[in-house]
Parts: sequence; C-alpha cells; structure tokens
Amino acid sequence: MGCVEVSFENSRRRPGQPGKRFGLARILSKRGLCSRTQAAEWIRAGRVTVAGRCILDPEQGFPLDQDAIAVDGVAAPLTSRRRVLLLHKPRGYLVTRHDQHGRRTIYDLLPDGDWLAPVGRLDQASSGLLLLSNDPTWAQTILDPERHVPKKYHVQVRPPLAAEQRAYLAAGVVLDGIRYRPVEIRELRCGGKTQWLEFVLQEGKNRQIRRLLESQGCEVLRLIRVAIGTLTLGDLAAGQWRELTPTEIDRLSS
Repeated sequence: MGCVEVSFENSRRRPGQPGKRFGLARILSKRGLCSRTQAAEWIRAGRVTVAGRCILDPEQGFPLDQDAIAVDGVAAPLTSRRRVLLLHKPRGYLVTRHDQHGRRTIYDLLPDGDWLAPVGRLDQASSGLLLLSNDPTWAQTILDPERHVPKKYHVQVRPPLAAEQRAYLAAGVVLDGIRYRPVEIRELRCGGKTQWLEFVLQEGKNRQIRRLLESQGCEVLRLIRVAIGTLTLGDLAAGQWRELTPTEIDRLSS
C-alpha cells in the first residue's frame, strides 16, 4: 500500500495533558532517536507512521506524548535513557540500516527493538570499534574535532610507508582541496612487502586514512579501529557487541 499524507485532528492524547502540538520531526528528536534534520528525512521518505498511518510532513503537529509512533515499524518510545553500544564491526558490513542491494549491514548483528544510530562511520572494507547511541546530541560531542577525542586505528599497508612519508602526513596536508589536521603515525611492525601502522586521529573525515595513504602510493590491506578515547575493543570478537556502562559513557564525555 502506498504512503499517503493524512490529517490527525483527533490524534490520541493522554488524560490531563495540554493540547500543545509539536512537529513530528521535533518529537522524534526530543525522544533522542535522531537529529531533527534526520527525522525530517525519514518522514519525507515514508518511514514514519503514527497509529499505523504514514506521515509525510515533518511539521505535522501531534502532542509531545503522542503514542504509537514508529520508524520502520519499530516503536519510538516516549522516553529513553541514554544508551551506547560498542560493536566490533566485521569487515564487509555496511554502516546503514537499509541497503537496496540486500548487502549485510551492522543492524543484522544488533538486537531488535531499540533505535540506535552510528556515532561516525566505518566503510564496508574496514572493521573494528563502532559506537551506536540513541542520543544524537551526545554523539555529536564525541565526533566534534574541537573536543579532541582520539580515534586509534591499526592499518596494514603495501608497500611500507617510509619514515619521511609518515612525517609528511603527520604534519597535516591538503589533498584535493581538503585540509587534514595533523595526525599521529607510528610503525608497529614491518614484514618486508607489508607494514602495520598505527594512526591516531582527532577528526574523522570520510575515508581519511585511505586517502592519506593513497596519496603516497600505499594500498590499504586492512584497517581496524581499535580505540575511541578511553574505550578499546578488548577481547570483543568480530560481530559481537556490548552495552557501555554509565561510567564508560561519562569518561568518553569528559
């Protein structure tokens, strides 16, 4: 059945609640599911329903405590505590909820029912530590380069990157009109034709490490994010996840 825009003049309210209405995109944002901009995109794409009916207008008004709101069939809770999951993303999985080609996504590995959005990205060929949260405001503080939350990666390259090349990239460069901030680079080990490097970034531009290395004629064979701030992968196996404790979340935020 196609998605049609409908009016909800008689939308349900809970007894005793005032009649003030808010735009649907704002309601989703206030519930900590996503940013207001992201919510508007979901609504226009026909992914949001209220009481089983599809809404296409992000500004259509409802009570703040409107129940029976769902995104992709998953109920949007009225309130939610901040949740943060640490996933060991395997290589070959996409960081997206839907893929039109039917490829595997990280949501195939996560529990059903709760709406959690990725905090940053790892491309399909990369693996390692990926955070997901239901609090977009908190997530943005982790991604903000001005807060200097370090992201640590172990990268296997071919051929090895010479010391002078590492120093050049570490100082910060401009590639194709994009300025990359200084990074930390050190050699972990070198096995002749291949080499393992450690990168520590303070920002996370799209495919940053791959582009830096490609500019020096290096092919990336493996790219694994091993730490974000005080968090490490530890012994978490690929494809497994765990929920962060309040203490771990506070340490990341401080």
